[in-house]
Amino acid sequence: MNKKITIQGIAGCYHEAAARSYFGEEEIETVPCSTFPEMFDRMNNDRSLLGIIAIENTIAGSILQNHELLRKSELSIIGEYKLRISHVLAALPGETMDDILEVNSHPMALMQCGDFLQAHPKMKVVEKDDTAGSAQEISHRHLSGHAAICGKLAAEIYNMNILAEGIETNKRNFTRFLILADPFHREILIAGKRINKASLVFSLPHTQGSLSKVLTILSFYDINLSKIQSMPIIGKEWEYRFYIDLTFDNFTRYKQSLEAIRPLTKDFKILGEYAEFNQPL
Repeated sequence: MNKKITIQGIAGCYHEAAARSYFGEEEIETVPCSTFPEMFDRMNNDRSLLGIIAIENTIAGSILQNHELLRKSELSIIGEYKLRISHVLAALPGETMDDILEVNSHPMALMQCGDFLQAHPKMKVVEKDDTAGSAQEISHRHLSGHAAICGKLAAEIYNMNILAEGIETNKRNFTRFLILADPFHREILIAGKRINKASLVFSLPHTQGSLSKVLTILSFYDINLSKIQSMPIIGKEWEYRFYIDLTFDNFTRYKQSLEAIRPLTKDFKILGEYAEFNQPL
């Protein structure tokens, strides 16, 4: 049976590209959603669905909205994937660079291709809601003289002619995605994988040294803190919620470290325990 994966965006978006890369040769069907909240609603209403969400980018930073959506949900992280974001310039079949008078894309993608666009000043830059959506619109409306900055997958899906590849200014642009599932299906989906990473969330009392005590305990148990993200707790001035990612070699010592820090925290929750993505980038 095909896995159904909810994605934010339409066919050809970077979420779909990440999903297809993560699941490799497995047959998957993507379920497009307009927004991240819609994704979580879909998964909450249909527990058989999986999901993939962007959580951070090496240029733009953390996507704070998705941290909160994940915390409030009952879903579990079962994996991660880090996708290198590489943009192409795509237009209708038969068109050349000389034909392009307008470039459409999401504002972030346009910004990331600033050097390329400056080198082609005759191309008018017009912001759109989506990278893949820009390619879809040009293709479906047969907009000659228009080009989209999008991913290679979108160009292929919408039968676009790729005029230039790798046009992003920063070649070290990666987005980290989390793969989500209902906890009931978790054990089947992670079977055979080496669990060496975890994502947690908790709050701390507003007392001196509360965070340093937690970090000291994690260090004692040889747990590596790979990420920490703080967010203010609305309605509680100067109190913060902490999202942390941990990596470890010994699962038993990891569990012992959690038992040691749990009494020091409030609203403690394990968001997921999964295999770290370690493919060379």
